[in-house]
Amino acid sequence: MKRARSLPSKDSSKVTERINATAFELLEKNPEGLRWTDLRKKIEASDASFHPKTVNGCVWKLVETFPDKIYKPSKGLFRLRKYKPAKK
Repeated sequence: MKRARSLPSKDSSKVTERINATAFELLEKNPEGLRWTDLRKKIEASDASFHPKTVNGCVWKLVETFPDKIYKPSKGLFRLRKYKPAKK
């Protein structure tokens, strides 16, 4: 059983943690969610030091890394779980 991970920090010395923190920040600003390419491009634009392949890998693993915080309501769309509509 996986333990729930804490939210990543933008102040971390680890590049992947900073990328994940940026993804959370962007998803927080977009409650309707962001498509894969939009999320990846916005993360890359936020910091020129982020290598595109590292960003790609982090975005690809977001749901796997943070299953309790992020979900994909449809293919290619990422959204925070707290914005998931309640079932009727």
